[in-house]
Amino acid sequence: MFLFSAYNPNSYPVWIAEIVPAIGVLAIIWWANRYHHWSTTASILMFIWLCLHTIGAKYTFAEVPFDWFNDAIGSERNQFDRVAHFSIGLFAYPIAEVLLDKKLARPVIAFLFALFSIMAVAAGYEIIEWWYAELAGGDEGIAFLGSQGDIWDAQKDMLMDTLGGLASLCLLAYQRRYR
Repeated sequence: MFLFSAYNPNSYPVWIAEIVPAIGVLAIIWWANRYHHWSTTASILMFIWLCLHTIGAKYTFAEVPFDWFNDAIGSERNQFDRVAHFSIGLFAYPIAEVLLDKKLARPVIAFLFALFSIMAVAAGYEIIEWWYAELAGGDEGIAFLGSQGDIWDAQKDMLMDTLGGLASLCLLAYQRRYR
């Protein structure tokens, strides 16, 4: 995925700014894997985010060829960014999984910690996006921000992160109850 993403991206500066967090997350996953064996579901959910993020880095999130989805839901806006933000929330599953498997927290606390972690990361990332857009300025800053003219973009992105977290935690709760 990284090689595909690196080959002829829409903007190399934006690609670098977007791919650095993905490499950081991948390094954390690799490091944590020494202490915790991820379930198949957790691995798949993390891989989904990694794929979507590297695709978004290649094209910039606002320019990913996603017309089939946008047409299906009747949207003039490219919704790839929202789908990618939803996938960030999927990391709530592996966070809660570690807390539960290592018996570091009871289920309710593990789920709340995982959800609040996603929400905190989402808010922090929106601040970093704004900061980078201010520093880069011009087309590069706008491309990285990817708001597509939506003044509520940051809030909607954080909502999608949260909804992804809730969905993944519902999946984890279901799996733990019926396994």
